[in-house]
Amino acid sequence: MPDSAAEALWYAGAGRAEIRNELLAEPGPGEVRVRALYGAISRGTERLVLAGRVPPSEFDRMRVPFMAGNFPFPVKYGYATVGRVESGPPALRDRLVFALHPHQSAFNVPAEAVVPIPDGVPPTRAVLAANMETALNAMWDSRPAAADRIAVVGAGVVGALVGWLCGQLPGAEVTLVDVAPSRGELARALGVNFSAPDGAPGDCDLVVHASATAAGLALALGLAGEEATVLEMSWYGADEVALPLGGAFHSRRLKLVSSQVGRVAPSHRPRWTFGRRLAAALDLLADARLDALIAPAINFHDLPARLPELLAPRSGALCQLVTYPTAETAT
Repeated sequence: MPDSAAEALWYAGAGRAEIRNELLAEPGPGEVRVRALYGAISRGTERLVLAGRVPPSEFDRMRVPFMAGNFPFPVKYGYATVGRVESGPPALRDRLVFALHPHQSAFNVPAEAVVPIPDGVPPTRAVLAANMETALNAMWDSRPAAADRIAVVGAGVVGALVGWLCGQLPGAEVTLVDVAPSRGELARALGVNFSAPDGAPGDCDLVVHASATAAGLALALGLAGEEATVLEMSWYGADEVALPLGGAFHSRRLKLVSSQVGRVAPSHRPRWTFGRRLAAALDLLADARLDALIAPAINFHDLPARLPELLAPRSGALCQLVTYPTAETAT
C-alpha cells in the first residue's frame, strides 16, 4: 500500500462494519503522521454504535476526536490507538504515542493530539489509556478515601480499573462484584477482592456501578450504606432503565451521581486540561498487573467479521487488543 494510503474501520449499518481505503495528504505545519501499531475496542460504547443505539439527542455529544461520518451510520468511530510518529516535529519523530483516534492504519493529526508513551509502559498496555482516563475521572467524581469499604459492580475494563485505583488507597476494602466467576481471577491479579452478587458486602461507603444492566444498578443501590454515594458509570444508549427508588432509598439519603469522561470532573476542572488528564492516565499504566485486562490480539483486517462476536453482551472479552500490520515489524 502506498505511503499516502490508509485503511479505516467504518460502522456501516446495524451489525455491520467494513474497512475502507482512505488517501492521506502530506502532514501540514504542526501536524504529525502516525502509523498505527495497536488499538483497542471499547466494548460498551462500540457495541451501542454497531447496533445503531446511539439516541438522536446524543449524536453531537457522542462524537469523538477525528470521527468521520454521522450517527447512526456510516461512522468512523473509536478512540484508542497506539502508533509511531513517522513525520512531524523533531521532538516527536519516531516516538511511540497514544491518540484518541478511530481505528485506522495511519493518520495525520495536530501534534498536540498525541501523547508520548512513558518509559515503562509497553505499547500493548498503553491502549488502555482512554479507559484509565475514564476511571481516573470517576475517582475524582466519587472521591473515595483511605479505609473506605468500596464495591464496584461490573468487572469490565472500566470497572476493574476503578477497582484497581481504589485498591491503592491505604486500608481500603475493595470488592469487584460480577456475575461471571472468571472475574475472580482478574480481581486477584489486580489485588482486590471478588464476590458474586449474592455475597457482595453491604453498608459500603462508596459503590461504583459499571455493569450496564438494570439488575446491576439495583444491586449497587442495595449495597450502599447510610448516606453513601452510588456512582453510575454505565451508559445505556437509547435504552430505558428501571430504577428502584422506593423502599429505603430516600430514608437512607443515598446519593446517585453520574460520571462521564467527556468533561473533566468538577473538582479538577479549574486546573486540569484534557491533555494533562490523558498524560496522567498513561503514567498510571506502568503497573504490569494491568496486563490481566488485555485479551489476546486480533488482526485489524479481521475486525469486520469478528466485531459482532466480540461486542456481544456476554462475549466475556475484556480489553480487545487489535494489531495492525506494522506491529509485526515494530521494535
